[in-house]
Amino acid sequence: MPEDKKTAAKVEPLRKARPCPECGKPSNREHYPFCSNRCREVDLSRWLSGAYAIPVADDETKADYPDEEN
Repeated sequence: MPEDKKTAAKVEPLRKARPCPECGKPSNREHYPFCSNRCREVDLSRWLSGAYAIPVADDETKADYPDEEN
């Protein structure tokens, strides 16, 4: 078969199934790391509503660091 007529196979990397972070069911390839679109959208909704947050200091320049000397 000539080189220009070969079709490339669609290869998807395999991922180890892991528990869905929302419900605990095995993850699905299309919705990884979630098991379904529903669980993926529930997680996204929590991010957008502010339920998940990373705590930070108000002003890191004034943060108290015990190992530093003034």
